[in-house]
Amino acid sequence: MFASSRKESFSLQAMQIADACLVWSAFALASVLRWNVFGTESDGGGLGPIVWLLYMVVPFSPLLLELFGFYRNAERKKLSSAVFQICQAGGVMGAAVGAMVIIFQVDPSSRLVLGLGSVFSVVFIFLRFYWVRTIVRRRIANGAGRERVILAGTPKDIDDFLKEMPEGVTDYWEVVGRFDLDSDDPMELKDMIEKQSAERVIISPKNTQFEKVSQAVEFCDAQGLEVWVAANFIRAQVSRPAFDTLGGKPMLVLRSTPELSWSLLLKSLFDRCAASLIILLTSPLWVIAALGIKLTSSGPIFFKQARAGKYGESFKMWKFRTMVVDAEEKLAEVKETVGNQMQGPVFKVDNDPRVFPFARFLRKWSIDELPQLLNVLSGDMSLVGPRPLPVYEVKEFEKAEYRRRLSVKPGITCTWQAGGRNSITSFEEWVEMDLKYIDNWSLWLDFKILIMTIPAVLFGRGAK
Repeated sequence: MFASSRKESFSLQAMQIADACLVWSAFALASVLRWNVFGTESDGGGLGPIVWLLYMVVPFSPLLLELFGFYRNAERKKLSSAVFQICQAGGVMGAAVGAMVIIFQVDPSSRLVLGLGSVFSVVFIFLRFYWVRTIVRRRIANGAGRERVILAGTPKDIDDFLKEMPEGVTDYWEVVGRFDLDSDDPMELKDMIEKQSAERVIISPKNTQFEKVSQAVEFCDAQGLEVWVAANFIRAQVSRPAFDTLGGKPMLVLRSTPELSWSLLLKSLFDRCAASLIILLTSPLWVIAALGIKLTSSGPIFFKQARAGKYGESFKMWKFRTMVVDAEEKLAEVKETVGNQMQGPVFKVDNDPRVFPFARFLRKWSIDELPQLLNVLSGDMSLVGPRPLPVYEVKEFEKAEYRRRLSVKPGITCTWQAGGRNSITSFEEWVEMDLKYIDNWSLWLDFKILIMTIPAVLFGRGAK
């Protein structure tokens, strides 16, 4: 279906309101069971003791479901995917509720209501999803509910467009006409629209003159008909097309990175809160590292280096110093005598002779990376993202695609770090992992990478 059409937008809002009501109903049912089935005469009753908590939880439940992609392509979604996404949202909501129960010391007699209500919420939302999905699929199978669509463009462009559509998308269309923008008279499109009572025109303009596309759009606009123009005239494999305005003029925007959204704002907020907490929890390690460096090596405790941040902008990245003071001057000598284990512009080597003995302990357990939490607090870095490279290494990039890893904020850990760091020796593979992260970014992916990083650090996998 047309996920951003007015009809679909209204349906989405209706489903979100329905799901919020179902969550409230789930907790109401849990309350009835708690007080009437499991309760005693001395117990109270109703949602009274926790109603303030529900006022905080219920409005956010549809937002969490949307965050995990529950409402996207709902009619074509597999049941297993729907269950997984509902459980993801339920897990986050459950963790938040559990934290509030502890912080605000909720009455133990109400905790069973919260537990049962969370379970019932998952069940109710799944049943709603299954019911709506079944009804929509039956309507489509019976030929009802389809939109009457006219496809416009050259015959080859239309055929290519249909081939590129994911399976099941065209099931929601009734193609009532195909219009050749190159050879047919534009006035014939007007007649076709009126004759077929078309609801929408989709234009595939890859090999069509823009003047003819403009004429077709004007005809549709004059009749109040919605027009969709495929952005297949631009060869962009990963861009996310969107429309915006500049000086009152409509602009087609192609983004290859996640658009500013609540998810990115939550990521930024989480970065700063988590970084502050980690600094507090690891403060003894900071003291041990500082004393060890001072006692075993001459020179400063910290090491600052110019790294390439978002869009290549330089910033000073902090680390505990693990090399001799003149390590930068000795780099060329090490490259000549030891070589480079990483294929490409990045320098990596096992048992770097510039690393002093105590520093090997810091590197083994990634303690040397802790000061980068200060970069996270300052906004130069994130907890999760492509690792920032020295500015001089970025200048050696041979392919333009390499710079796309600079299109997001760099991070302390990434897929490469969590997967074993030095076990990867190809910069091409490293970049491929970073770009895959960028193209598939979500808060859930960040969470998974953070979880994967914990055993990588605890067992010192790949650290040298």
